[in-house]
Order: sequence, then C-alpha cells, then structure tokens
Amino acid sequence: MYELGPDEKRRLDRDFSYHPPKEDQVPRYNKIREEAGNFAWMLMTICPPTRERSLAMTALEEAVMWANASIARNE
Repeated sequence: MYELGPDEKRRLDRDFSYHPPKEDQVPRYNKIREEAGNFAWMLMTICPPTRERSLAMTALEEAVMWANASIARNE
C-alpha cells in the first residue's frame, strides 16, 4: 500500500466529485461545445470515412471533455 500525500488526496477529492456549474461557467461550456461541433462538422465533411477520422472525432470529444473539466474542477 502507498501513503497518499495531502495534495494527492485533494486532487482525488476534486477529480472524483460532482461540480455543479456556476452561472458564469455555463456559457463557456456551451461555447466550447459549439466550436467543437463546428470543427466536427468540418472534419466529417472533408475527411474520408476512415479509422483516422474516427480517431480524430474521439480526440475532439476528449478535448471538449477535458476543457470542460478544467473549468469545473478548478473554479
């Protein structure tokens, strides 16, 4: 077993708990999703339907998730 330090404990508590959105965060979440959605449409219409396109879409979904998490977890 490993002993967790106080910083590790705080991070686990922060990363694995619910963070209800604050009023000023909602428009930023929406902006992130809107811009990513525009980019996704572009990718889907100019890239051939390949594994690489699927990976690009997955990476974009991950980018949206992590961008939103950066706001939710750190404000």
